[in-house]
Amino acid sequence: MTRVNAGAVRLSLFLLACCTLFASLAVAQKQRLVVAQDGSGDYKTVQAALDAVPQNNPNRITILIKKGIYREKLSLDSTRHYVTLIGEDKANTTLTYDDYSGKTLADGTKLTTSTSGSFYIFANDFRAENLTFENTAGPVGQAVAAFVTGDRAVFINCRFLGFQDTLYTGSPRHYGRQYYKDCYIEGTTDFIFGSATAVFDHCTIFSKKGGQYITAASTPEGKPFGYVFVDCTLIGDAPKAGVYLGRPWRNFAQTVFIRTRMGKHIRPEGWHNWSKPDAEKTAFYAEYGSEGPGAYPQTRVAWSKQLTKEEVQRYDRSNVLAGHDQWKPLLKATKVNF
Repeated sequence: MTRVNAGAVRLSLFLLACCTLFASLAVAQKQRLVVAQDGSGDYKTVQAALDAVPQNNPNRITILIKKGIYREKLSLDSTRHYVTLIGEDKANTTLTYDDYSGKTLADGTKLTTSTSGSFYIFANDFRAENLTFENTAGPVGQAVAAFVTGDRAVFINCRFLGFQDTLYTGSPRHYGRQYYKDCYIEGTTDFIFGSATAVFDHCTIFSKKGGQYITAASTPEGKPFGYVFVDCTLIGDAPKAGVYLGRPWRNFAQTVFIRTRMGKHIRPEGWHNWSKPDAEKTAFYAEYGSEGPGAYPQTRVAWSKQLTKEEVQRYDRSNVLAGHDQWKPLLKATKVNF
């Protein structure tokens, strides 16, 4: 019978523990990861890179994503903060999936709007640049491309592609702050919706044929701000005077358009009450300096508002997003080399 050397066993276990610890530290301390489908990076899939971010991460980790169509149902959980995703090329770096509300899974369960998303972002301090977020389910009902509930989320030069419910900006239990700059968002009905306080800065909003509403805010009662669109452009291939600026998913919805150029597809009355007359007393829908063939300040519904020059100062980005921590999102794109 072979005799076991207890000292050697203890030493082996110690060395194994050290190797495991050093490997974990190496991942934790690596602040830049690369995703490439051809195997030239650290990971071949985006989800593998997201999973490599340490839980309760205190330092920003940048994940560079090389060109490709990444067909993955993605999730960044609520413990993995300070993550930046940067695509090599916005038009050719796509994160996509095709789930939709009502789809039956193999186990017999059916998806809902909240479970139809292509990418779930639950963590705080998330940032994305030069990426396309997509849901390719088509015109089959609610089908979310990006579901964002974390606080202090930033999207720079990104695209959001889908039909109904393209961009979900927070569920009723989550209403963090979000900032979108130089982004393109397209869809049919309620394709920007949710409870977040969100600023859309110099974004292009495209209404597809078959849709009737751009926004469906569900701003919680008592929150000072909901959606604020600043210097944006509303275009689309929807019929003339066929699209409303918004309707209240929840009765205290807030949506404001400032210096926005509106195409001919925007309806003269502007806003819809979602067949909820009581919402007319609680929702806050307003404009300032709208321009273009879809700008009809004189014919908007009586319960909406045209802001004065003094009132519009309240909607400065720094004031809308400040919150208790005086948050100021970094506006410049990150310089990286792929």
